[in-house]
Order: sequence, then C-alpha cells, then structure tokens
Amino acid sequence: MINISAPDFDVKELNRQIKNADDDVRVNDCCGERFMGCGMSGNKTLTVNGTPGNALGAYLDGGRIEVRGNAQDAVGDTMNDGEIIVHGNAGDALGYAMRGGSIFIRGDAGYRTGIHMKEYKEKKPAIIIGGAVGSFLGEYLAGGIIVVLGIGATDAPVGNFTGTGMHGGKIFIRTNAELPSLPKQVIKESASEDDLKEIVPYINEFSRHFDFNAEELLSESFYMLKPNAKNPYKQLYTSY
Repeated sequence: MINISAPDFDVKELNRQIKNADDDVRVNDCCGERFMGCGMSGNKTLTVNGTPGNALGAYLDGGRIEVRGNAQDAVGDTMNDGEIIVHGNAGDALGYAMRGGSIFIRGDAGYRTGIHMKEYKEKKPAIIIGGAVGSFLGEYLAGGIIVVLGIGATDAPVGNFTGTGMHGGKIFIRTNAELPSLPKQVIKESASEDDLKEIVPYINEFSRHFDFNAEELLSESFYMLKPNAKNPYKQLYTSY
C-alpha cells in the first residue's frame, strides 16, 4: 500500500502518482482534489480519506475506489467497469452516462443520479443509494439498475420527475410512500419477489460494505419503475 498526502501535491501531480503506482494507493487528507482515479483500470484499489472533488472515478475501467467520507459531483462519470464505494453522501450527476460497474453510496445523493445510464450486452451498470436522492433520478435512463433504499427516510426517498425521459433499465425504490410527479412514460409497480431477485446481489454487497442486514432491507416494500412501451418519451427540447 502506497500512502500519499493530498496537500503535498497539485491535482495534476497527485493524479499522476495514483495512475503510475504499481500497488494499492491510500490518499490522506483529501479536500476537493478533482479527477481522482480518472481512467484507472486493472485490480488496483484507491482508498480516499477525506472528501474528493468532482469527477471521482471518471472513465473508471476497473479496480476499486473507496471513499471514507463524502464525494462531490459527477462520481463515476462515463464509468465502464470497476467499483466505487462511498461511506458518506454524493453530489449531483452520480454515474452520469455510466455504462458498466457498480457504485455504492452509504448516504444520500443529489440531483440527476444515473442520468443517461446505459447497458450493452454483458455490461449492466448499477447504482445503489442507501439514503435518499434529489429530483430527476434516472433521467433519460437507457439501461442498468438503480436502487434507492431510503434508509432513515420518513417520506418518499426521491424528488420530483423520477425517470423523466426513461426508455430502458429499471429503478427500484424502497418505500411505502407515494412517489411525486412521475412522468407518463414511466410504469410504477409493486416489486414482486421475482422482481427483487434481480437486486439481491447488489443489496448483499451494499450490506457487506456498510454493515447492514440485507434480509431486513429486502423485507420492506419496493416500487419498481420501468419504461412504458405504449407511451415512449418523445418530448423535444424545443417546440415548433
């Protein structure tokens, strides 16, 4: 394990050292350094103590990033493979255009989580949120799985306009509360036992990372959202 003190280097040099390391890396005293682990591949583990800046794990193509703190915006931007684990909260646009791998967030996430996520053949990305998320969850979702567990939430753990423009993938939300302002192109169903089988491996892994009881989490009610094939999204950005 290679230990690096983040304040000792500028962002460019810090990321160069992470990229060129032949062993696992631990970065200490992190406070807003951007692009950490950008493009990382292989089996390397990057552990971050503190709060990394925007675009943590952008273009990640393998390996593991674990944050002992919060993370800012655009975690896992265009991520292709690997795993990101955040023991706190995450900012906006989590998993933007993500196309593979898994992201696990212990706490909450911001707006537009999973925007433009997609899947292709064996590539099936997954985002698991322990707490609540902001509006526009799964915006333009084209594939993959998003799970919002709502741990500690008293109301619906999602904001407005969940699934706007959704045309693929699935969203699972653990709650009994009504979901606000769902668009017409989204179908909401109560998830069956067969439906939940798809997310059991992710809930098990989430529970291992953050010391939860997977059976207790899965025993509660979930909604499953999927695209409405009879009413596909067709709204343009401009009118004519």
